[in-house]
Amino acid sequence: MAMASSHLAPPSASLPAPRSLHLVRPQLPFPSSSRWPRKTGAADPPEVASLRWRAGVSFFPSFLKKKARSPEEIKEELLEAIAPLDRGADATPDDQERIDQIARELEAVNTVKEPFKSDLINGKWELIYTTSRSILQVQRPKFLRPNGEIYQAINADTLRAQNMETWPYFNQVTANLVPLNAKRVNVQFDTFKIFGLIPIKAPGRGRGELEITYLDEEIRISRGDKGNLFILKMVDPSYRVPVRG
Repeated sequence: MAMASSHLAPPSASLPAPRSLHLVRPQLPFPSSSRWPRKTGAADPPEVASLRWRAGVSFFPSFLKKKARSPEEIKEELLEAIAPLDRGADATPDDQERIDQIARELEAVNTVKEPFKSDLINGKWELIYTTSRSILQVQRPKFLRPNGEIYQAINADTLRAQNMETWPYFNQVTANLVPLNAKRVNVQFDTFKIFGLIPIKAPGRGRGELEITYLDEEIRISRGDKGNLFILKMVDPSYRVPVRG
């Protein structure tokens, strides 16, 4: 790394003689009191009043700063915003933008920096919000969409994951996870189960990426490689994904 060189002037050129080292009265930006006599009860000149005012309120910015919110406060707002949106199927663009902003605020205070090395990630999570149209099936009539709970389970120790729909289709898919780093994995689907019973081998193109951006005991936020947002809540930390599809 290049470093800028410093040039030092010879001592004789920069230091005054010892007898010249004395305090110099600072020059004020307004007339001194000897040239501007102040009468009893008279107001300060504008320049003095401005300096006095600025000195008197210099502590204000510390009081005006917005207090950082706790993760619990942010989660409460997030869950309230999500509640009426039917997992995101009823979300307008404004709703999506608001939820994304709250999610980013929560992601900013995430303390689990390596989620795939944390036991908190293990278990069954219920999907409570997503922007993924393929999961929500919003193009279908409402009675033909997945109406029951949708779950995703992850076991970091076996690098396995499972997505599960409930009523009315009960479809499932299992996958292997290939770590890209401590918070992102490549998802390689291996077996689909139609109606939870009929196994079908997943095509080779059945893959994607998943990044965990927030994790605690209750809430997980993930983002996919196609830009979709997923928000899930923990329902069963003891759940184990089948090692084989």
